[in-house]
Amino acid sequence: MIQLYPAQERYTADHGWLKSNFSFSFADYYDPNNMNFGVMRVLNDDVVQPHYGFGKHPHREMEIVSIVLSGHLKHEDSTGNAAVTTYGQVQRMSAGTGVMHSEMNGGADEVHFLQMWFMPERNGLEPSYETTDYDLSLMKNNLLPVVSKQQSGPNVADIHQDLTIYMSELEAGQTIHFTQKDNRRTFVFVLEGSITINETSELGKRDSARITEETALTLQSTSGAVFMLIDLP
Repeated sequence: MIQLYPAQERYTADHGWLKSNFSFSFADYYDPNNMNFGVMRVLNDDVVQPHYGFGKHPHREMEIVSIVLSGHLKHEDSTGNAAVTTYGQVQRMSAGTGVMHSEMNGGADEVHFLQMWFMPERNGLEPSYETTDYDLSLMKNNLLPVVSKQQSGPNVADIHQDLTIYMSELEAGQTIHFTQKDNRRTFVFVLEGSITINETSELGKRDSARITEETALTLQSTSGAVFMLIDLP
């Protein structure tokens, strides 16, 4: 089953310094029928104005992944980690037993990033943090793993959950095939352009699809697209 979620149906929060679009219940947006997709709990599409950000605040028992799409995002946390990430980089934080952190835009331009939360494979983990780089050229007509438990490597952020986040840039007229295992979920989120899935489901910019009971996926684009695919338990 392929269930489509149009971009315009996302909940929008506009605080002036921050504009967010929520794919799942978060903060002031509550929908008991849209709490999660398997272990995927949050996908916030955030734009932060210059010299603003999320001040120091606590997290626990959650795997938090941020993928920066433009600008520079500065991270600091109570375990002593500090880093600035930009496009082509990923940050992963395991909140575990508890951590304080901040995410700030110290630059002159907006920061646009995807913030995702995933339930961990087990509670009680020691908090940890990492930043990884990925080669943007390897996204072309390919599913490039950027976060994964199974597909480890220097350019793949580790995560304490049986999932893989892929990034892809699909050129006009190109096709990608993805084979999913039985009893798993697939989440697709279009960043730019448009794609079709299995020749029947069409997704435009910021549309998403939650897919179950489908093991053979064909993703096509007539005009080109950038998208994210997440393989979930």
